[in-house]
Amino acid sequence: STLASLFAILVCSTRVFAPFISSGTMSKSIDPPVEQINAFGDHGPLRRIIAEDPEWSLALVPPLSILCLQNIVTNFEGMLFKELLPAHKEYVLGRLPPSLPLHVTANLISDPGYWRRCCVQRWNPCDVSQYGHSWKRMFFEKHLENLLELFIPDVTPPQSILELVPLCRDYVLRLDVSQLLPPIKEPGNPGRESDVGPSMDHFDFGLLLDQLSRLEELRLVYRVRGCGMNFEWNLFEFTLRDCEALARALKSCHTLKVLRLCQSKVEDERCRILALHLLDHPSLLELDLSHNLIGDRGARAIAKLLSRSRLEGLDLYDNEVAGPGGRAIAHALSRSATLRSLNLRLNRLGDEGGRAVGQALLTNRTLRRLHLGANEMGEASAAVLAQVLVQNDTLTSINLSCNSLGADGGKILEDAMSHNNAVTEFDVRLTEVGEGSEAFIGQRVRSNQGRVREHPA
Repeated sequence: STLASLFAILVCSTRVFAPFISSGTMSKSIDPPVEQINAFGDHGPLRRIIAEDPEWSLALVPPLSILCLQNIVTNFEGMLFKELLPAHKEYVLGRLPPSLPLHVTANLISDPGYWRRCCVQRWNPCDVSQYGHSWKRMFFEKHLENLLELFIPDVTPPQSILELVPLCRDYVLRLDVSQLLPPIKEPGNPGRESDVGPSMDHFDFGLLLDQLSRLEELRLVYRVRGCGMNFEWNLFEFTLRDCEALARALKSCHTLKVLRLCQSKVEDERCRILALHLLDHPSLLELDLSHNLIGDRGARAIAKLLSRSRLEGLDLYDNEVAGPGGRAIAHALSRSATLRSLNLRLNRLGDEGGRAVGQALLTNRTLRRLHLGANEMGEASAAVLAQVLVQNDTLTSINLSCNSLGADGGKILEDAMSHNNAVTEFDVRLTEVGEGSEAFIGQRVRSNQGRVREHPA
């Protein structure tokens, strides 16, 4: 009977501890479950062996549903994804790799967490607030921008970009392309380009813009970033062919609201081509042609555009517009019922253009922000702008910095500001108006700011 009792104890011990012994070597001891203690009687805590593998558990085989979901993640093609339960979709989305093909994920996955992983993997750190807090929009806008910035004419097949359009057209609202590459010159054959010529000078936006059905803002710079010691002027050239192709593309993009074409050596002829195609554009609200070479002929074309469009913002900062061009823009300004912001800083308006703009503001009642800094203006311009301060109650921001207004001009502006309750920003730094006039104008501006805070519109 004693031998039979010992055998029974050995059999029970084998059944209890066999799974643990077969799983690995001893790493630590823990108390067994209550039912195991009761099987041997109340003889105190027993020791058991568990595996060293931190992922080991008593659940040796996952449930069949988990195995199926893991297989879907490993071989994801999207066919079964829509049929999954919400909890199972969440499980799959949390484990999908960001490297999946876009033709599979673009129109199937809307989960922000997945697109966040895709963005962080490529462009960390990421500021999603610049993209309407949409990770999916951020991914497709930046992905398309990268493709355009690395496109080489006659080398990169346009189809590589066009294949992306059906996948991204619903998510691209803005494009900010900071470089556009020219064709590659073949070494040892300098005459080839002049004899035959490349099929295009830069990427042809006519292939793309009319297909982006939600595009609202476009910023282009025709230059090459980081050219280093390989600098050549043709790396910074907006050719006539580029201009004609872009102008046609802009005309066909009926959703475009903001166009920024900066630092691209846009001169009068190219400016006239762009303005001609943008006449009567149905949606364009803001035009930025800053840091270019636009002179009086280009300014007259812009003035014609201003009179036949719904522009609310016009930026010609850092160009070559002189008095005649200033007069043309002023004439259009006097008739505009939509323009709210005008930036002519760093041009050469002189008193001829400055007085013309001032006289236009005596009748204009929509412009709120005016920047005429660094335009070689003097006391004559200050006298007309003083009349504007007295009669115009719409203008809220004026910048006349870096002009030679003189002490007499400062006195005129000081007297005019004593009758103005609307201007909350007025910059007269480096204008030789005198410390007294500058201090009085600043005090009056702060008073107007306080009045606006107390009685907001």
